[in-house]
Parts: sequence; C-alpha cells; structure tokens
Amino acid sequence: MRSPLRPKVLDAWWRGAVIYQVYPRSFADSNGDGVGDLPGITARLEHIAALGCDAVWISPFFRSPMRDFGYDIADYRDVDPLFGTLADFDALVERAHALGLKVLIDQVLSHTSDLHPWFVESRASRDNAKADWYVWADPKPDGSPPNNWLAMFGGGAWQWESRRRQYFFHGFLASQPDLNFHHPEVQAAVLDVVRFWCERGVDGFRFDACNNFFHDAALADNPVSTTQQRARTSTVRRDNPFHLQWHVNDKSRPENLAFLERLRGVLDEYGVASIGEIGDEDAPPLMADYTAAGRRLHMAYSFQLLQGDGSAARIREEVELLERELARTGGWGCWALSNHDVTRVATRWAPGGAVDDGFSRLLLTLLCCLRGSVCLYQGEELGLPEVEVPFERLQDPYGIAFWPEFPGRDGCRTPMPWVADAVQCGFTAVEPWLPLAGSHAERAVDRQEADPRSTLRHVRRLLAWRRDEPRLRVDDIRFHEAPEGVLLFERGPLPRDPLQPAPGSLVLMFNLGGDRVLVPRPALLRAATPFPDAPVPPAGTADDDPDAWVLAPHSAAVAQLPA
Repeated sequence: MRSPLRPKVLDAWWRGAVIYQVYPRSFADSNGDGVGDLPGITARLEHIAALGCDAVWISPFFRSPMRDFGYDIADYRDVDPLFGTLADFDALVERAHALGLKVLIDQVLSHTSDLHPWFVESRASRDNAKADWYVWADPKPDGSPPNNWLAMFGGGAWQWESRRRQYFFHGFLASQPDLNFHHPEVQAAVLDVVRFWCERGVDGFRFDACNNFFHDAALADNPVSTTQQRARTSTVRRDNPFHLQWHVNDKSRPENLAFLERLRGVLDEYGVASIGEIGDEDAPPLMADYTAAGRRLHMAYSFQLLQGDGSAARIREEVELLERELARTGGWGCWALSNHDVTRVATRWAPGGAVDDGFSRLLLTLLCCLRGSVCLYQGEELGLPEVEVPFERLQDPYGIAFWPEFPGRDGCRTPMPWVADAVQCGFTAVEPWLPLAGSHAERAVDRQEADPRSTLRHVRRLLAWRRDEPRLRVDDIRFHEAPEGVLLFERGPLPRDPLQPAPGSLVLMFNLGGDRVLVPRPALLRAATPFPDAPVPPAGTADDDPDAWVLAPHSAAVAQLPA
C-alpha cells in the first residue's frame, strides 16, 4: 500500500506504453476449479514481463453474481472468491512491481449489479438514503417506460421495479442498473472506490464505459440515427437495434467532462494513470475531449480498429481522424486490435478468411508502429484465432440473446494454452469454463518458445525495438500516398509544414494485400536509406525502378531518413 502523494511532474510511463490485457477467468487456473484466478495470474506474470510489456491490465475480479462476468459489481472493495482474496491481489501487485510491470485494474463505475447494497437499499423505497442513487422514473400515463432508450444487450433500457412502482434505467443487462451521477453523493462514493485501490498500490485504471456516467436529466428521447450515420459511426452490430438510435441522451453527456476533472484530481493525488473506454457513434471527438492534456483522463481506448474491415484505406482514415482530434486538445490515444468483447483479429481480418500466422505478425507489427499507447489482448502474442463455441457451451448473455446471428463474445474468451501436450494445455486440470481449441494447442506458449520464427518470439523482438525507439513510442505520425492495400507513414519529430522533410524519421510500410507491390517513393522520402535495426526487413529497392520500394505480399519494411 502507499500513501497519497502530489508529485509536481507525474511519471509519464503510460505514454507510448504497451499494456497487456488479462481476462482473469481464462488466463491461468491455480486451484483446479476450471476458472482462472489471481494466483494464476501472479504465477504467469513472468510471461508478460518477458514479452517486454510495460503494464498489465486486469479485467474485473470484484465480488459479482457474474451475470456479465464481473462487469456487474456487487462490492467494489473486495475480490470475488472465484478469483481469490485481497491478499492474493496484494501479492499480485508486489510480484508485478518486482518484475517491472505496472498494474492497471478495470473500474466499472457507470453501473453496478442489482445485488450491490447500494441498489438493494435504493429500490426498497422512494424515500431512503440512497433512493436517488440510481436512475428512477415514473411510467408514462399508459404504463410504458419514460422514453425510448435502448439497452446495448438488446431490448428496452428500462426495467419495472414493483417495490417502488417505478422504472430503473440499465444501459446493459437489466441486472446492471445505472448509477445516477447527477447525485453528488454518488460521485463522492465512486471517487472513494478509486482511492481505495490507489491505496492498495495500483498504477492505473481502465474506466469501463466512461462516457456512460451521466444521462440527460430530463430523460429526453434519443433521436433516430440516419442510415448515413450508422454506416460511418455505429459501434454495434447491425442485428442489434441499439444502432438505430443516436445515443445523445443516455450517454456521452457534457456533464461527464466536469466529473472527469474531479476524477483526474484524485488520480493525481496518487500519481496513477488512466485509460477510458469511450464507445460512441462518433468517438474520436469525445476521445480528444476526454483526454484534454493534463485535465481529464490520460489515455483514450480506441474502438476504431476493433470493428469494420482491415483495409489499408480504412486503417489510415481512422488513424488520421483520431490524430486530428487529439491534436486539438493535446490528448493521447491507445490502440488495440483485439479484446474480450470482439472477434480476435487473427480471424476477423484473416486474408481470404484463412487464418495466417504471418499475417497476424504483420498486424501486430503495424499496431506497435502507430502513434499512441498499445493494448495487447492475452493470446494475441500467440496469434490465437477465434474459437467456435457451440451453443450448449455458451456463457455470454449477449451471445445467447442474439444467437445465431451473433454467437457472442465467448470465442475470444477461451483459456490460454500454455503447454501443448498437457491436460487442458496447462490452463487447468479439469474441464475449463469454456472449451479450448485444437488450433490453440498448436500455438501454445511452450511450442512457440522453441520456435525462433514464431509469433511469440516475433512479438518479443518487436516490443524490445519499440521500447528502445522513442520515434515509435512518443513521436509524431505522418501518412503518405501509397498503392491500394499499402500503408506508408513516417514516425519521428515531424515539422508542422507537411511539405517539409523530417530528418531522421522512420519510414514504415505495410503491404496488407496478397500481391507483390512497388511503392513509389514520395519526394519527401527520396533520401531514405535501409534501416537494419528492426524486427522487420529494411526496405528494398526494385531492380526495375530505383525510385520505388518493393514489398512482398503481406509484408512490412522500414527505412530511415538521414539525420
């Protein structure tokens, strides 16, 4: 544990950091119940440190009925017995710090479980001490809900409570009622939760759904989303009616900004970092506002590469859009290609629908060359593909509700394969909570450790390069025109004038297509020469065109401008 402190200059370790996300249920099982736990994570922290990561982000492990697998919290200040104890958490933090890893934990502040004591008291009557801690509303004269708001997991966002004869608002499951952040006592209570974990020595927080803290106090209807808006900005599947509304009244309210400044004040007391999950139909402007330099959150977690196609044109569009917005406020982004809520990128963007380990390595290289911090999801360093979980084994309430059009999130949450030939690949000695896949056993950690050409060994080389290369960790990014399917950009201290060269910048190129490509050298990059000190080949010159680089299918190359 630590005492509060007010450093004049906070350690900016998070800026350009590589953060490894652990989904506790599926990382490592220490007690043989088929579910991962905190001691299991502690025992495997050396794997994360050996990758070259700067920090570990642990998804929720708090007391919970697990209807949404920990994102429905019944006690913010205790560990669920399924995962261990507070002493186990303290031991995890101590071991992580000994290995040079920072520890970030998920905080789900926008809503609680309906079993949380706050909600149990709130729903008991309309005049108790916590009666207004949640979002309650009377029915319309015809008995229907107070407005048209929809829940992310399907259906309306209002649930009738007979004890109060009112509806309560839930942005996700009906068992996840939303807190009323318009109430000062609610704000004070959640800030005290943050202080509790700061006192236990955490180095940062990932704030779940942090643009969902406030709602429109007048409970105005959400407007209908136009077809054009949906096509460009929707963050949910087309088979989910949630995307038919423009969510301007149930979340992403301007009141969020003042609260984030209060939250930042608490974080600065302890010198800890923060990353915000900001899911919205038009996220980049919010991400910039939520990370305004020195005032609110430290980093914004981007959804933009967790959805949509993986074309070079779209990736460039999303990166440039976010960079323009962040430049407006001095904010900072964090990129990811996979997490516990989306299909693994090895499958989602597989060329021609066929999972290819070489292509997975290419995508990981691209991710680590973008400007911003990086989140790696457990198993991504192994190139794990999505698992097809049969309906009878599904656990995810989202997937069960939308089956068969959407099989849910279980396919990206299956256990880590540690030892290919061990029982359950070394994750557990019994039947795990979700099934392992044969394709994962082939990519187990022990097999990749022994193969110098494996994805695991590539990621280690990649992160070592990034760690020692400030041009990749913190410097600017500038894209150049390139043939279809190719990304061509610079990293380094770039001049404000886009027509001026950037001496000493790295020149990175990625051929995401399946054909050999000649990449003409833009005038600003004519002087670039091979750069050998990277885990990808130096850029080669085409024999038939000295003013062009040649890229093999699904390959990357790097060059450097003279200083």
